[in-house]
Amino acid sequence: MFHTYDESLDWIHSRLRFGIKPGLNRMKWMLEKLDHPQKKIKAVHVGGTNGKGSTVAYCRSILVEAGYEVGTFTSPYIEQFNERISLNGRPISDDEITSLVNTIKPLADELEETELGSPTEFEIITAMAIYYFGVMNPVDITVFEVGLGGRYDSTNVIEPILTVITNVGMDHTQILGNSLEEIAYEKAGIIKQSTPIFTAVKDDRAFKVIQKEAKEKEAQLLQLGHDFVVKDILSTEYSERFAYKSVTETIENLEIRLLGHHQIENAAGAVAALLWLHGQGTIRLNKEVIRAGLVKANWPGRLEVLQKEPTIMVDGAHNPEGLRALTAALENRFFGKKLKVVFAALKDKDLTEMCTILNDMNAELYVTEFDFPRAATAEEFKKMTGNQTIITHSDWKILINNLKNTMQYNEVLVVTGSLYFISLVRPFLKDQIAKLNIE
Repeated sequence: MFHTYDESLDWIHSRLRFGIKPGLNRMKWMLEKLDHPQKKIKAVHVGGTNGKGSTVAYCRSILVEAGYEVGTFTSPYIEQFNERISLNGRPISDDEITSLVNTIKPLADELEETELGSPTEFEIITAMAIYYFGVMNPVDITVFEVGLGGRYDSTNVIEPILTVITNVGMDHTQILGNSLEEIAYEKAGIIKQSTPIFTAVKDDRAFKVIQKEAKEKEAQLLQLGHDFVVKDILSTEYSERFAYKSVTETIENLEIRLLGHHQIENAAGAVAALLWLHGQGTIRLNKEVIRAGLVKANWPGRLEVLQKEPTIMVDGAHNPEGLRALTAALENRFFGKKLKVVFAALKDKDLTEMCTILNDMNAELYVTEFDFPRAATAEEFKKMTGNQTIITHSDWKILINNLKNTMQYNEVLVVTGSLYFISLVRPFLKDQIAKLNIE
């Protein structure tokens, strides 16, 4: 029995030693012991390589605007652990985390003695979220973000009312496969029998895999660019504007504060999915609710502007797909300004392709490192790039402070890379900027 939040969190993080163990049997075992709380949840399941969290944020914001009580399960966290399990966008309390741990820990101890072995950290947190929204604090609708892949991800024990796959790119290749088709097969594993699937996947190879799975599961498949589209796109320095159109609905003058064309696609996927639920009578929406929900949607650490003049941004571009989206957004928005990019990554990512993308950036490049077991050192990464003009610094705080304090009006500072890195940088930068404004 744990009495404090810190004890509970320490126990959860101690499960990291069990690593990543794809498979659903341990989850099913725990949920059976908990009397199947997943069956009590009305859930939307969101998978994909990038854009999962943003899509969750759009869904949540629109549903909250419509007056629904909305639960979300996301990963990783940016500011505090509790945000992984949130209610109407607010992280659940420390006491609730402790209560959940005291419910799940006896099961984890019992499971450890079986042939299935010990549950991982992510399995523990997933079980906590399902029990919270199924038993402790039932809500109108819950949006679950896939952790890794899909088919054997811990979240794939839920029974969703609809499914979203944002896109498919090369990430986690050591687990999911070395081709888009293999990765798409894992992502498509969240498609359920007769449950509609919405996707923004463009690559024909990946789409055909998803299409095949949907056909086998008799699941209605709706694709961005075919069944619903975006048009009249206008990018401003700090927002995106567009119109949404499908066979049954046209919504003009939509605006989002999350930057990048990819965010328009994520927003369109969320709108399409929720409009389908509206059409089924599951929820009730109108155009004004959708418009207001989108503009209020917030997802920290994704092309997030922390300071406008001069501009300082953070973005968790932790894989090639994300880095390409960041590059496109910067080129579209800050043409004529001098870009300074600070990057740090995990060494188990596809760094070779990321090196190429960074080298092609029209920017002054800085590489640093952070305290994390799988983090690449600055010198390791610079060597991989083969780019002698890259400036390295082992202390990210000193590097970022120096760059921030010497910025000119026409410069843009972008800190990017691993989401674990961004979770450290973001509060640090926000604090530094706040102190500067007070002075």
